[in-house]
Amino acid sequence: MRHLLNTLFVTSEDIYLSLDGENVVANRDKQEVARYPLHTLSSIVTFSYAGASPALMGACAKRDVSLAFCTPRGRFLARVCGESSGNVLLRRAQYRAADDPFPCCRLARSMVFGKVYNARWSIERTRRDHGLRVDGEALAAVSAQLKDLLPQIAEETAPDSLRGLEGAAATAYFSVFDQLILGEKPLFAFETRNRRPPLDPANALLSFAYSLLTNDCASALESVGLDAYVGFLHRDRPGRTSLALDLMEELRPCLADRFVLTLINNRVMRKSDFDFRESGAVFLNDAGRRTFLQRWQERKREAITHPYLKEKLPWGLVPYIQALLLARTLRGDLDGYPPFLWK
Repeated sequence: MRHLLNTLFVTSEDIYLSLDGENVVANRDKQEVARYPLHTLSSIVTFSYAGASPALMGACAKRDVSLAFCTPRGRFLARVCGESSGNVLLRRAQYRAADDPFPCCRLARSMVFGKVYNARWSIERTRRDHGLRVDGEALAAVSAQLKDLLPQIAEETAPDSLRGLEGAAATAYFSVFDQLILGEKPLFAFETRNRRPPLDPANALLSFAYSLLTNDCASALESVGLDAYVGFLHRDRPGRTSLALDLMEELRPCLADRFVLTLINNRVMRKSDFDFRESGAVFLNDAGRRTFLQRWQERKREAITHPYLKEKLPWGLVPYIQALLLARTLRGDLDGYPPFLWK
């Protein structure tokens, strides 16, 4: 459980992290404000520009404690991690699959299938629970559209065509995303997905959730010995964890999106949690990030029955289970990668 329960989040922008013996020390203006035993942590995520000392980075790498650096707005920058726990044979299998269009598309379409399947059931859950408060006909039409795309995705053999189907599904899903938002409007009104920067509070929440989920997926992949930078759906790009983005796709609707909807619909997030810029950009402020991260950790502790393993486990371990299943598929232990199919 250490991968789930013992993550240290540093949300203040002016905190510098250092090492004192076996402790992580948080410093502000060269004054100690907090300390945490390093051996109790599985990962550290800092949203501070101040950074961390080389001694702490070395200690984290030695003890296999993931240290991730993000901007105060949640954009991933870099990660310090220890020696890979995997073997060269697994990574060679991953690289061969990524370079061969047929196995590459086979793996990618499983992940896209999971994404579209979960997006459809996210819509269906809102129809079931709040049928009198939403446009049922519009949601039903998009749900049917996503359902019709599933067999096409399952049979697709061309990577570019698969990306086209994924794009069509995402467009349809986000066309009714505003219907899933039952909280304060117009504050959380959603017109279209936008990022870099997000232009409204709903998109700011989605972008922050996706950043955290990507980091969790990258850590999960590295923990089983896979290369998080070599993907199957997302093309290689310097500095981009393409395989983490692949793994995240099937978890976006059921973990990140539903979490954001819960924050909005339960009125957890308020206007005071956001920083509205003159340029039109909208970001979570320091207080908003603290609230978000607290609830995010709580959500990761909630139990769910894994659809493939048929066992109960916390949400926070789902990326690690999927990474293990992907590694087993690449080794040849499984005939195909089983995506996470949520209901």
